[in-house]
Amino acid sequence: MGIWFETAWVDGEWASRVRVTATGVETGADPLPTDERHAIGVPGLPNVHSHAFQRGMAGLAEARGPGSDDFWSWRELMYRFVDRLSPDDLEAIAAQAYAEMLESGFTRVGEFHYLHHAPDGHAYADPAEMAARIAAAAEDTGIGLTLLPVFYAHGGFGGAPAGEAQRRFLNTPDSFAKLVESARDLTEIVGIAPHSLRAVTPDELRAILPLGGPVHIHIAEQMKEVRDCLAWSGKRPVEWLLSEMPVGRDWTLVHATHLTDTECTALANSGAVAGLCPITEANLGDGLFPAAAFLDAGGAIGVGSDSNVRIDAAEELRLLEYGQRLTARARNVLAAPGRSTGARLFEAALNGGNQSLAIPSVFLRKQESRIASDAADNPGLLPSQEHNGDWVSLNPNDPALANRSGDAILDSWIFAARTPIDCVWRNGVKLVENGRHIHANAIATRYRHALARLLA
Repeated sequence: MGIWFETAWVDGEWASRVRVTATGVETGADPLPTDERHAIGVPGLPNVHSHAFQRGMAGLAEARGPGSDDFWSWRELMYRFVDRLSPDDLEAIAAQAYAEMLESGFTRVGEFHYLHHAPDGHAYADPAEMAARIAAAAEDTGIGLTLLPVFYAHGGFGGAPAGEAQRRFLNTPDSFAKLVESARDLTEIVGIAPHSLRAVTPDELRAILPLGGPVHIHIAEQMKEVRDCLAWSGKRPVEWLLSEMPVGRDWTLVHATHLTDTECTALANSGAVAGLCPITEANLGDGLFPAAAFLDAGGAIGVGSDSNVRIDAAEELRLLEYGQRLTARARNVLAAPGRSTGARLFEAALNGGNQSLAIPSVFLRKQESRIASDAADNPGLLPSQEHNGDWVSLNPNDPALANRSGDAILDSWIFAARTPIDCVWRNGVKLVENGRHIHANAIATRYRHALARLLA
């Protein structure tokens, strides 16, 4: 049994009559009687940056305080929410977030997981208890998981003591190494996430890098962070990181919002991914990443849902472009001349996201394939990959997709459609049907019970 699409986005191009099976992807193919048939198919997108538990506080930080509100006032509310979270609560909230990600077209998540300890700050008997709950939520929903345990040791640059509100996050390099070792038994891909230059010292960062896997770090999200880094080191955050650490293709710099022109070019040249979270960055008032200059310099980007205040893959891409338009007072800023904006955004987020989360490209070009000889025998057959079963079908009856073809499908999905996603498959298993996760009701019921306790 396979999945057959009238048209699908394959290896950066639109192909007709596409058949997907466990062994590969064939173009120009006739459907078999047992195949499930759909009109439009696109690969599922990677979500490079998530704090799943924050889905439970979405919408609760939208009342203005006595003064001006910013990231730092939002963070205080987040700390208060964290105080009460149990392992069961975390699993329930993460499952709700992951189900919504799948419904929006994300098929793998990079979970930047820093809530490690019990409410009093002591480690659980199993130091990976909370990581295990993240993995359980991913397994229950079916989403692919790149688990990124966070190393967090300090409350400010230069090894400043952590605050009481951060007690559930803290580790030493030794205890963190044990946590990572335990996490590797939970899911297929595990990396490391030094939280930020505020939360780790240079020596600690160097100590944990040999643990291996993809490396993700928050960087240059806020201007206060930039000023504090300058006061501490004489360098800006991205400038310091690129000069002091072996930043390369296995790194993802999350946000990297505040860059000089020199930093922008240097980051692009490093090969690292810029992990952009436009919805959260807008919600928190972070600022705008210089995406046009970065992409023009050959930089790689991925998108993530971060605080999960709203989970929508297409909206992340739409806001990424719209922010650039507002700054440049121009249209189609991130597209190449004469080309589709939606296709540029989608392809960049797919390729950069796969790199960020350390998964193979969904499709490799025939000449790079391990089965090049098979491809030569059958030119319509593309390489078999572990993740070639991550697909999203778009509903051709959505008015925004009426009479669309080629890249206009992506443009209309990202910029015009409301709820065009019909089905989602992860590794060939259908998890979303008619726009809803197959276990949506049970997941939502458990989530509501957790929130009733937390917000009582």
